[in-house]
Amino acid sequence: MSSSSSTTSAVLLNTGVQMPLLGLGTYKLVASEDVYRAVDAALVAGYRAFDSAAVYRNEADLGRALKQLLPKHGLSREDVFITSKLGPKDQGERAMEGALRSLAQLDLGYIDLYLIHWPGTQGLVVADQRNPGNRAQSWVTLEELHAQGKLKAIGVSNYTPAHMRELIQSCKVPPAVLQVEFHPRLCQTELRSVCEEYGVCFQAYSSLGKGELVTDPVVMEVAKNCERTPAQVLLRWSVQQGVPVLPKSSNPDRIKDNARLFDFTLSDTDMDRLSALDCGHKYCRDSSEVA
Repeated sequence: MSSSSSTTSAVLLNTGVQMPLLGLGTYKLVASEDVYRAVDAALVAGYRAFDSAAVYRNEADLGRALKQLLPKHGLSREDVFITSKLGPKDQGERAMEGALRSLAQLDLGYIDLYLIHWPGTQGLVVADQRNPGNRAQSWVTLEELHAQGKLKAIGVSNYTPAHMRELIQSCKVPPAVLQVEFHPRLCQTELRSVCEEYGVCFQAYSSLGKGELVTDPVVMEVAKNCERTPAQVLLRWSVQQGVPVLPKSSNPDRIKDNARLFDFTLSDTDMDRLSALDCGHKYCRDSSEVA
């Protein structure tokens, strides 16, 4: 896949900025050489977005790798879209400290998209009534850094419909993105309609259901019929609905394979068959109990 086809495959955020439909997830990429190798392979394969987080503990490695690799590939800082996230331990009054730490660790001048990673606060039980106030305080901090141009867009991750409505009623700057678990077994219909209603981009993580969905019989059959890998089919199912994806891998071949999403289309029948797998199953941590 040429880099041009990947860079034109983007979604328009409510900030007026384009965000690539395909990004490299970096969760569990911890050794600096692994980060470097993955970023190098991703840039070759046409990825122009990279997703990190304070809790991944690889922001500094990602920033360093990009500084070394962008010139090698004839690219500049402006050619890539970097996402990071505020850790739950910094939710609330430590949000400024946490966000500035992310900016310093990445050391790329600004962050394209910064998300509140989790609606709760580390150290508080999920039902603790301080959680809503802490979230609100974090958001005000993100709005401040957004106004300064340090965070080009701000958003949230793992928010429920109730968390989203609460935020939208109180915020000055609306969230640009909601990043949540999304795959054929978890179609997130209510969350997607909330995002649509408020002009928030809905973005997927765990598109492969922690690797379990690639062996689903329906996914395998669809993949066989269109001569694609199950992973490509699962990722295509998302991007064909306009939902950006963040497949994560440290394997250069798989990184390349995962990028081959824009040169085939799933039929309506296949799309429907995949969507019919929806059973509300979550492979990742559930935030629905967070007050």
